[in-house]
Amino acid sequence: MNVLICDDSGFARKQLARALPADWNIKLHQAADGLEGVEQILMGNGDLIFLDLTMPEMDGYGVLETLQREGLRNKVIVVSGDIQPEAYQRVMALGALDFIKKPAAPETLRELLRRHGLWQPSAPAPLPAAVQGADLHPVQSAIQFTPELRDVYQELANVAMGQAADLLARLLDAFVLLPIPNVNVLEVSELHMALSAAAESDTLSAVCQGFIGAGIAGEALILFHDASFQDLARLMNHQGPLDHGVELELLMDTANVLIGAFLRGYANQLDTPFSQGHPVVLGQHRSIQDLIQTNQSRWRRTLAIEINYRIQGHAVQCDLLLLFTEDSIATMNHKIMHML
Repeated sequence: MNVLICDDSGFARKQLARALPADWNIKLHQAADGLEGVEQILMGNGDLIFLDLTMPEMDGYGVLETLQREGLRNKVIVVSGDIQPEAYQRVMALGALDFIKKPAAPETLRELLRRHGLWQPSAPAPLPAAVQGADLHPVQSAIQFTPELRDVYQELANVAMGQAADLLARLLDAFVLLPIPNVNVLEVSELHMALSAAAESDTLSAVCQGFIGAGIAGEALILFHDASFQDLARLMNHQGPLDHGVELELLMDTANVLIGAFLRGYANQLDTPFSQGHPVVLGQHRSIQDLIQTNQSRWRRTLAIEINYRIQGHAVQCDLLLLFTEDSIATMNHKIMHML
């Protein structure tokens, strides 16, 4: 059987390949985005496809739509950090065989494959199948921020982002559109440029919340676009006038959901619980330049993870930035080395 792992994260592909049953007689292939995945499928390399949803070029929904449109009957198991109920419903309606959340544990995969008649345990077990063309060697440097490490951080953020979106989707009874997380080590001037680009010309309300745990520390920053308040109030079934106090309540509720769920998901993957400080309102209805000018002493050289959350069909948009201290990078790299 030809099995295709289609995911834009090399780390996620390696992680999934290692979790597959060692005694499974398959030929394993990989694709780094949806377009490459479709090419592999058309070459006959995808009798069974493990498919991510959030990818560049063509996402997982696009792959499923292509298979459905072309009448291809390849078996697809979606493996995604986006665990919203509507995501599950959409992929199943598009013909997916099953849906599991990232990261997929070996026992979960074995049970799923056995349930669908795709694998049965046997002995003795051969060596695990190798991912064609993939470099399975661990990252050599624990201090430098290499492209391989950036890929791992992006995948950790992808999983945590999906958990936060699931909680927000259930709260609002809506579908949250998820991007590919941006991960960079930024100097203070570059961070200011990134913040300005994220906010464009909109006025913002911002909330910041510190966190710390086992040598890792930083701040989570929510930039809430002011044009979002009207639709957010409707989604939360608010009755009455939309005054300053109501906007502050909506802002804090959204920040608590997104920051809390993201940090839990991120910390669980690193096996490092975080203690969270009290959220602080940095400003309401202000330009991003005003916010930067007021708070510039808070943000120095940092590892920045940026995620833009949007609600499908509604004018609701906010940016979540995780700003880790420079000292935290070595600690997190060390933990990632153990994961690799």
